Amino acid sequence: MHVDANASFVQGSSEIGLLYRTVDDVLRAAAAQWPDRPGLIVRHQQRRRTFRELDAEVERVARGLVACGLEPGDRLGIWSPNNTEWVLTMFAAARAGLILVNINPAYRSSELEFALRQVGCRGLILAPSFKTSDYLGMLRNLIPEVGSAPAGHLICAGFPRLQILVQLSAAEVPGFLSFADLTAAGGDTGRGAERSSSQELDPDHPYNIQFTSGTTGRPKGATLTHFNLVNNGYFVGEAMRLTPDDSICIPVPMYHCFGMVLGVLAAMTHGAAAVFPSEGFDPLAVLETVHAERCTALHGVPTMFIAELEHPRFREFDLSSLRTGIMAGSSCPIAVMRRVIDNMHMREVTIAYGMTETSPVSFQSTTDDPIARRVSSVGRVHPHVQVKIIDTQGRVVPRGTPGELCTRGYSVMEGYWGEPERTREVLDGAGWMHTGDLAVLDGVGYCNIVGRVKDIIIRGGENISPREIEEFLYRHPAVLDVAVVGVPDRKYGEEVCACIRLREGMQITSEQLREFCRDQIAHYKVPRYVRCIDSFPMTVTGKIQKYLLRERMCHELGLVEEPHT
Repeated sequence: MHVDANASFVQGSSEIGLLYRTVDDVLRAAAAQWPDRPGLIVRHQQRRRTFRELDAEVERVARGLVACGLEPGDRLGIWSPNNTEWVLTMFAAARAGLILVNINPAYRSSELEFALRQVGCRGLILAPSFKTSDYLGMLRNLIPEVGSAPAGHLICAGFPRLQILVQLSAAEVPGFLSFADLTAAGGDTGRGAERSSSQELDPDHPYNIQFTSGTTGRPKGATLTHFNLVNNGYFVGEAMRLTPDDSICIPVPMYHCFGMVLGVLAAMTHGAAAVFPSEGFDPLAVLETVHAERCTALHGVPTMFIAELEHPRFREFDLSSLRTGIMAGSSCPIAVMRRVIDNMHMREVTIAYGMTETSPVSFQSTTDDPIARRVSSVGRVHPHVQVKIIDTQGRVVPRGTPGELCTRGYSVMEGYWGEPERTREVLDGAGWMHTGDLAVLDGVGYCNIVGRVKDIIIRGGENISPREIEEFLYRHPAVLDVAVVGVPDRKYGEEVCACIRLREGMQITSEQLREFCRDQIAHYKVPRYVRCIDSFPMTVTGKIQKYLLRERMCHELGLVEEPHT
């Protein structure tokens, strides 16, 4: 394909072709090729499995799911923090031909109700509780019939498809099977176990539903195929140069692509071990795990790396085994990236950019990209993926010009489950996924994400990228973390508000910060308002919920949105 060299269009090439495999094929292949190597280590449960052991255990769980009456194409929900059972369920669902539905551990009753109804789950596997969430209690409130139903045979008018409930504790809970019951139903596989129906599965079949955009409205169930996820995990691992000698510390959640694809599938397509330090993110557990297990890779969003670097016991741990990993999920501050490279020994750390609807990665830096490139971009386009950057009229913009990033290729979802109209809003007739992210491509194909289409601050007719101001403010020695939002202003329409988390023991006034900005960035980018806060409203995956931050700032500053004509 010939393309104008100055156009913001790129396509990823590779000598390695796409893999036509299911998620189950990934585990089967690992068990055959590296049977005695560690495949899964779950520190908080003190469980270790070789690939052979993991494969045998998955077989029992898959047979248990089938024995309970689940059939290929049925949706199986999982509502749990990170644990061994999550990984077993992930592969067992694939082996049994089911569609796995990832339910956010932070969801409450109304969100769970929506998810179960939207995709018609026939089964649900859940942890009894996590942090302040009583999952069993929420489910009982939602489905009063649970307590009197025979285990595995729920009959419920409100959720007519939901029949099988499995809870992860060892206790007997009325109406629920235990995970041990489920595994026992699969029996002893033995040496001559008959291979299950996954042999007949098509990699193009839907395998996973992940809910997205819950921060800004009703969640949408992105429907992803085996082909989507296996290939994205594989090429993420290739960019990190993973081998069977590697082990990835995965403190990011499994319900999200970061843990499931960039973590587990990237590891297992390369014979590397997937290592889980804790149920939910705990910076001390991460440091202890990397030290004890000699992990070579570590994943996280910027706020996680900040928490690890700032932990008072940071210097007690030997992190010299680290080589690579991924920083992704939100904008990666340059100052944080440099500290990760220098202080955590992650010389080959990579930056990845993507979204759930694209399985998720579209751009990633490589281990041999110059550090200057890795700290200032999200790398280059992934193999077998096409990207264009367009203006508001849909025209491809020249290199160096910001516009909306659109991506096309093997990684793009089938659509939002049961919502063709919402699918058409983002996925056009030519197969382009419109991401809503503002990006710039340089002359050699490196991409820089400069903001969200909806995040751009328009002050007196000037378009301002919050990301640009955030990167500058990170240079101030008192600033630990920062988020910039637009707030309403009668004169200019919007004004810049900087919300800052300060380093311990540091202080700064609004005037001092503005003085720091003067003559360094354009006057209209200098924050009108500066607020020091203790924490940001966050999603479980570490993204700052800027719409909530904006609402909070408007309330604290006494600002009211002016009506528009």
